[in-house]
Amino acid sequence: MRNGRSITRNALSKINLFLDRSALFAGIVSATGAARVLLLLAETDHITLTISEQVVTETERVIARKVPQALNDLRQAILASAARIVRDPSPEEVMAHLNLISHPADVPIVLAAMRAKVDYLVTLNRKHFIDDPNVAQQAGLRIGTPGEVLNWVRGQISAEDQ
Repeated sequence: MRNGRSITRNALSKINLFLDRSALFAGIVSATGAARVLLLLAETDHITLTISEQVVTETERVIARKVPQALNDLRQAILASAARIVRDPSPEEVMAHLNLISHPADVPIVLAAMRAKVDYLVTLNRKHFIDDPNVAQQAGLRIGTPGEVLNWVRGQISAEDQ
């Protein structure tokens, strides 16, 4: 988990998480993991999930290739969680921000999360997102695995209940 910025939310605002393809995929194909719990928390309106058009497209493609029987589950999860789908950044925006992350294909994900002003970017991609602390710092984002973020969400919900 990396803290790119300190986030304070007022008691009425809902936790807003940006899921990348790896986190969304894990939430669909795993019946018990932290990514699945995050999807369920969104379905019960405890948190807000944000994804980008690219995340939807990439996740559909991977599911179609690896577990095609789960395509309908993906679509149902997006609907049931009332996920907010944000537009992808323009190619010009991506080119102007290639310094954000070492893997150029991930720049649109970081930019979409930044523009959506989320509390966390949730990913299982340690190599590109988490292991490089400069990504969170330059993007001004908190970035963590589903497990790390779920622990943070639990803490936030407990604090709000007090």
